[in-house]
Amino acid sequence: MNPFVTIIIPSFNEEKYMASLIDNILTQDYPRERLEVFIIDGRSTDRTTEIVGEYHQRHPFIQLLVNEQRYVPFALNEGIIKSNGEVIIRMDAHSRYPDNYVSALVSHLFSLEAENVGGTWITKPANNSSKAVAIAIASSSAFGVGDSHYRLGVNEIRKVDTVPYGCFHRSLFDRIGLFDEELLRNQDDEFNARIIENGGSIYLIPGIAITYFARPNISSLVKMFYQYAFFKPLVNLKLKKPATIRQFIPPLFVIFLLLGWTVQFITPLLLPVYFAGAGLYLLSNLFFTLKCIMDHRKGYLIFFLPWIFFLQHLAYGVGYLNGIINFVLIKRRMNTIPSSR
Repeated sequence: MNPFVTIIIPSFNEEKYMASLIDNILTQDYPRERLEVFIIDGRSTDRTTEIVGEYHQRHPFIQLLVNEQRYVPFALNEGIIKSNGEVIIRMDAHSRYPDNYVSALVSHLFSLEAENVGGTWITKPANNSSKAVAIAIASSSAFGVGDSHYRLGVNEIRKVDTVPYGCFHRSLFDRIGLFDEELLRNQDDEFNARIIENGGSIYLIPGIAITYFARPNISSLVKMFYQYAFFKPLVNLKLKKPATIRQFIPPLFVIFLLLGWTVQFITPLLLPVYFAGAGLYLLSNLFFTLKCIMDHRKGYLIFFLPWIFFLQHLAYGVGYLNGIINFVLIKRRMNTIPSSR
């Protein structure tokens, strides 16, 4: 059985990755006559649309759509609405996929009677620089990103609360709705929670390994962590509960740092508590840095990982607290909050 499949790829300024991504799709073992590919571009300012246009001339099933609202949930919803597929697969330009990616996902979607299935991530550096390698390692470390199963890997098929990108029945969106367009980030978290709330199942498939290219520099990594965390409180409001307890650790860490700094002006008696907490974090940071050094046999990581780990935690914590201020306390919504890509 080869159901018709729609692949949806949101894009913005992806000229570095787009050609190799499309080549990756062209090598899939799924029948091309059973595929349509929507690359939905948010008004790129580089050669992304030109590259897609060149491929479309040779392969008409690869189509370029324009996302006037620019952000990911609008692209996803436009692709879903225009899709002809029985199955929807989301893909991302910053990743590479095995040649059986589409066929394996479709097979597991039906055999497991699931509503969403996805593969695991193998995080690779964006380039060969020492800093990029350190960023990739930090982005796949439990200390850096928590215990997400798809980032850390699993040994067997397991039911989870989220997977990267996703493969869905098209009919699912008719039943529970489209992606929430107010969530410029984390829209997949909210949608996956809706799947589970409606009795559906999400499965992570260890045999499907996605190569994900981490951010190329620390500033883009910090921006990504900040933006993901900023929208978490809004996701929690919509779900009326936190997705996970672990998401509170970075904001509590930031609060601890701020209160510890001000406590010296109130009473010096609490300073030992502050220094003990800061020391515990420092030791934990160094422990996981040394573990990464031994696991990867790269001594130069000592110059990068402690700082990257700290900035990941700080960016997430500050973003989450700012999200609480905006969405919980001030009760703003995204049409009143300026946001950059």
